[in-house]
Amino acid sequence: MTYTPKFKASTVERFDAEGKPTKAETARAGDRRAGSVYVYDDRIKLRINVAMATDRPILVQGPSGSGKSSLARNVAYRLRRRYYETVVTSRTQARDLAWTFDAVQRLSDASGNVGAKPVSSYILPGVLWWAFDPSSAREQASAAGGKAGRMGLTDPGLDGKPAVVLIDEIDKADPDVPNDLLVPVGSFTFDVPELDRGVTSPEGGQPLMFITTNDERELPPAFLRRCVALSLSSPSEDRLVEIARAHHPDADPAMCHAIARQFIPHAADGKPGTPIASTAEFLDAVQASIDLKVPPNARSKTWQGILESILSKRGGPPPTP
Repeated sequence: MTYTPKFKASTVERFDAEGKPTKAETARAGDRRAGSVYVYDDRIKLRINVAMATDRPILVQGPSGSGKSSLARNVAYRLRRRYYETVVTSRTQARDLAWTFDAVQRLSDASGNVGAKPVSSYILPGVLWWAFDPSSAREQASAAGGKAGRMGLTDPGLDGKPAVVLIDEIDKADPDVPNDLLVPVGSFTFDVPELDRGVTSPEGGQPLMFITTNDERELPPAFLRRCVALSLSSPSEDRLVEIARAHHPDADPAMCHAIARQFIPHAADGKPGTPIASTAEFLDAVQASIDLKVPPNARSKTWQGILESILSKRGGPPPTP
């Protein structure tokens, strides 16, 4: 039997600000959630294909700054799918991902001259509603006074396409939230009791869901069972350089290697260890070296100052090659 992947990607996938493939796009600085550049390996591509074959969400594990959030957006670009995202907080409830009830507006209307409107006027579709059934989400948003809610990518050519959904930092939520999401993430359906209706993703239109965790809280076994696991492991020096050159195609490889070696300490036997900082912080160092025209010379006070500004929050002196 021949392996026939649904998701195919070259090693590096780059997209411009409009989500169109490009060979020259350079990633913007700061947090790279836009997903304009991503470096794939066979393991990542296989996990995505398993998730698409099984209609399971991908639970992306890894430390902050390892590229978890940008992966989902890049996959949406690559598959030409609608895209929606939400960041979970300690106050997030599972229902908030499907729909929210504007109780404050209803109370204001009821106590004022307007008077309370029908319940439907206060229900706003959430990220899962838009992902599962954008048509009914648009109707409900209109019923709630024209508040568009989360429209995701607005390219008209994506109408009718399945979605990619990012639920970011699920481990920040109350422990009950993952269990309350078992039906929506497992069966692509949820109920809206206030409207006496349900919302279901049509057959063949199920979204590809990415759920990220920083492993700050243990997730329930029933939730984990429904996910395809993808752990973003610590990158090697060569992979750091590959990532740097994907974001900065014109960067000097020797310069990237020199910076990467300063982010990966070596043991007494000369073998590389675990990076001392995140991939995002490594990219900050590369960006600073390029933009400020400061080579990564350990004897340079300016370069040491750059490293201190990036790494001092972690404690200890900056690394040396």
